[in-house]
Amino acid sequence: MRPQDRRLGKRPHLLLSGIVLGTMLVAAPAQAGLPLTSAQEANAGLISGYQVSTGDKLRITVFDEPTLTGDYEVGDDGAVAFPLIDPVDVNGLTTSELANAISNRLQKGGYVLVPKVAVEVTEHRPFYILGEVAKPGEYPYSGELTLNQAVAKAGGFTARANKRVIKLQRQSAKVATRIKLDGTPLKIAPGDTIIIQESFF
Repeated sequence: MRPQDRRLGKRPHLLLSGIVLGTMLVAAPAQAGLPLTSAQEANAGLISGYQVSTGDKLRITVFDEPTLTGDYEVGDDGAVAFPLIDPVDVNGLTTSELANAISNRLQKGGYVLVPKVAVEVTEHRPFYILGEVAKPGEYPYSGELTLNQAVAKAGGFTARANKRVIKLQRQSAKVATRIKLDGTPLKIAPGDTIIIQESFF
């Protein structure tokens, strides 16, 4: 297969998976038992250093190797298909760690004598916001995003929205967390699913 055939291609839209995930979280019978934390604690729990994952679009540069340099996307299996080497599992890797992994494989395979590789995220995976907002769904992630900015992208809260406690499913976490909003800006990461529930008070 030619290198260019394994590069960035069209992927299925991620909206459906986000809605399904959000629906499952909202409908879960044990949701009242989810851990409750503050926005400050939730921010502190974010892993330092951006970790590449499914849906990210990358610019991978192999210096002095124009046939290998190009745009790539992390597939649904969490791997990047790169020319000459087996697919590289990227989940949990930073961009520098991914660059090192590609460099090591190119060198060990004898394809490039002293490879110098750089990886840049050109487009982050989206985030999802569901529930009591005007336009729930999938939204592109850019820059550093807070909850208020995410809600604004979705057209704002509805009149029924609970603005005191929200549910947040980090892509890096196994379970959702209830977060008490106390005025501290809540940081949203790529791949996060935000659930705004209805207020009953």
